[in-house]
Amino acid sequence: MHRAVFALIVSTALLASGCDQKSDTPNAGSASAPAANTQTPSPAANKQSQPPAASKGTESAKGPGHGGAVIELGETTLDGVTVRASRDQGEIKPGGDSPIDIWLDGGLGNAAAVRFWVGTQDGNGSIKAKAAVEDAHWHTHAEVPDPLPADSKLWVEIEAKNGKKATVSFDLNK
Repeated sequence: MHRAVFALIVSTALLASGCDQKSDTPNAGSASAPAANTQTPSPAANKQSQPPAASKGTESAKGPGHGGAVIELGETTLDGVTVRASRDQGEIKPGGDSPIDIWLDGGLGNAAAVRFWVGTQDGNGSIKAKAAVEDAHWHTHAEVPDPLPADSKLWVEIEAKNGKKATVSFDLNK
């Protein structure tokens, strides 16, 4: 009996640690519920955070979370919102995933939802992943399509609270 309780506690702790992988795919299981829309960020999460400083196209040390270096993908303005993107260092492998972080106006911005996908603009062969709030920015693991189209980019769809959607892309800096 004690072993079963211990195993349950350890399993729960392991599931609770790390980041959640979310997907808009119906068969993605119960983890597909977006935490960003079901929780109110804590006061600490409302604090405007900045991604690690790095020159365009260079890598820098990433703070707590996945660890390791990050690759800055750039910054652009979309409908008056500054959108900044980075991904964890590592090869973009067809059939794998890539941890992606997005900052809107230096933090969460005023979005109702943020979705990412890797591939072409039309999304053919790609899976959209609904981002969740993590450390005062938007985060998810974008699945990499297999095969990966030669002209693939990171696509970010921002859904405003009024329902309006806008999309921007970033080179993957493979």
